[in-house]
Formats: sequence, C-alpha cells, structure tokens
Amino acid sequence: MKQKKWKSIVSVYCVIYTCITLLNSVLYLATGVYEDPSGNWHELDRAIILLIGVAAFTLCTDLPVQPLPLRYLIAYVPSQLLAFAYVWFSGLREELARTAYRDIWINFTCLFVLLCIFNTIIGICKKRRKPDTANC
Repeated sequence: MKQKKWKSIVSVYCVIYTCITLLNSVLYLATGVYEDPSGNWHELDRAIILLIGVAAFTLCTDLPVQPLPLRYLIAYVPSQLLAFAYVWFSGLREELARTAYRDIWINFTCLFVLLCIFNTIIGICKKRRKPDTANC
C-alpha cells in the first residue's frame, strides 16, 4: 500500500476512535456517571473492535468484486464474526454484560454501514470529477 493510503487509514481510525470515545464520555456525564465503570479495558476493547472494523473495511475496498454491496457484505460477515470472537475471548477476562453480543452487533453494524455510505458517496464524487475520456 502507498504511504498516502496508510495515512488515510490511520487518520480515519483516529478520528472515529476519538469521536466514539468523546460521545461515550458525554453520554456517561449526561447520565451522572463520572467515571467509566469498565475502566481501561473498555478503552482497549473499543480500540481493538474499531481496528477490526477499519481493517476489514479497508481490505474490502480493494476486492475486485462487483456489485459494491456484495463487496461490503463479503467484508462485513467475517469481520463481524471476528468481533463476536473478540467479545467471547474478553468474557474469559471478565464477566460480560447480558447484552454484550447484541451491543457489539448494533455498534459494529452501525459503524460499518456508515463507512460503507461514506465510501460509496466518495466513490460517486470521484467518478463525477473524472473527465470522460471515452467521449474525447
């Protein structure tokens, strides 16, 4: 991969992680919780789950599969299963919440769908900007 693509991937990862962490903190503060009850492991778990999603999404954008929704699905299914496996393994470290698998499914799916939407919009915009060389 080119250095520019790596910088883009790292930037996307950092921006998403920061936004999710800030949103989590604001929601905790709004409900009167002043410290993260899950502690530092929760932050590391969030970072790893996000890494799984961003890595899978990045890999899927390079697949030579058409149509685009099929390409997204091919990346989503194994990455979601990997996220479930990570949740299961984290259950060996500490007791999981009763809704842990539902929560990871909702959060992971929402983030993945947003990435797909943004990627599709960017792809459409890039196609519109390119001059049509076939008609020249």
